[in-house]
Amino acid sequence: QVQVAESGGGLVQPGGSLRLSCAASGRTAGDYTVGWFRQTPGKEREFVAAIRWSGYASTHYSNSLKGRFAISRDNAKNTVYLQMNSLKPEDTAVYLCARKNSRLIVSSLWSVENYDTWGQGTQVTVSS
Repeated sequence: QVQVAESGGGLVQPGGSLRLSCAASGRTAGDYTVGWFRQTPGKEREFVAAIRWSGYASTHYSNSLKGRFAISRDNAKNTVYLQMNSLKPEDTAVYLCARKNSRLIVSSLWSVENYDTWGQGTQVTVSS
């Protein structure tokens, strides 16, 4: 079993930056996929970014967010980060990380049902 927990959300002004963390605990050894999603009230979870690890990392982004957001990992800390820059009010959402203890194929990264473990989410509010 593996658990994940997000942190790093908060209130930021438009144009600002935040770095979210997704810390894993439990059975963390081996290949994995971690995805970041976001959700606003009344809407489905939206894929943001994912990182796949099997001795090397590959990263994947929502086309609409690529260039402003960056996903990275620190395996020694069992943590995946989401660096968010040039934030806009429409980025306001609850951000959730999810993990699968295997390397998902690219075409399955965007689907919430392919992940086994979810965190509780962290609120990001972009407002002046």
